[in-house]
Amino acid sequence: MIDDKLSDVEEALRKAAAAEILPRYRQLAAHEIVEKTGPHDLVTIADRQAEEHLTASLTRLLPGSVVVGEEAVHEDPAVYEALRGDAPVWIVDPVDGTRQFVRGEAGFCTLVALAHRGDVLASWTYAPVLDELAVAVRGGGARLNGEVLRAGVPGTGATLRVATSHPDFTTERQKAALLGLNVKGVEARPCGSAGLEYLAVARGDLDAVAFSWELAWDHAAGLLLVEEAGGSHATVEGERFRLTGGNALPFTAARDAATVARVVALLGGGAV
Repeated sequence: MIDDKLSDVEEALRKAAAAEILPRYRQLAAHEIVEKTGPHDLVTIADRQAEEHLTASLTRLLPGSVVVGEEAVHEDPAVYEALRGDAPVWIVDPVDGTRQFVRGEAGFCTLVALAHRGDVLASWTYAPVLDELAVAVRGGGARLNGEVLRAGVPGTGATLRVATSHPDFTTERQKAALLGLNVKGVEARPCGSAGLEYLAVARGDLDAVAFSWELAWDHAAGLLLVEEAGGSHATVEGERFRLTGGNALPFTAARDAATVARVVALLGGGAV
């Protein structure tokens, strides 16, 4: 379904960023930035225009496919139901790390994943300012700018580095679970762009992530990227993350299965 379209999707990503995101980088006017649910949940004209650009180009590449994009779902939550349908679905986060984008920082990316009946088949993580493009294909590995990605394993006895959900996006129960990471031997910090945190895990620069929300556009691309780089993931109940939702939260993705088990145990109140 996708092997012969990998370069076409890459071209679509680069064109959308060049046309709609990069011209507005460090050039946003105040009226082009809007709060959605609060000060940490922003949308800009770049988010909206880039999603429209990608929606048009991606559906042309794969006739009969549909798009579940962050901004489209914000306008019409029913769009999200396409994840449960039979048509191939492009899952799009046009600017992942909008806060960083608004602040004029380089730590944002565009995320695209192709899914079918709840399974992610391929994903793209594109950080245009950093000039980094990571691509993963189910069963075909993961690459960053053409070089094979290997997550590796944390060093024996090394401090476990974990990026976690921002406290503003957690329930009291989820906060309590995440507090399980505040132990000796674990260094937890709030995450930046989820997509770039997943990339950091896939390249071995970060040991794990622990997130308390399950919106597909934030996780679909990164979870496949980590898996294809040799990593793994699980919810706090030890189950695989389900793209269609209803997951026990928080969940984790990590460089290897042993680290996943350790983080799940800490999130559940125990230690490994």
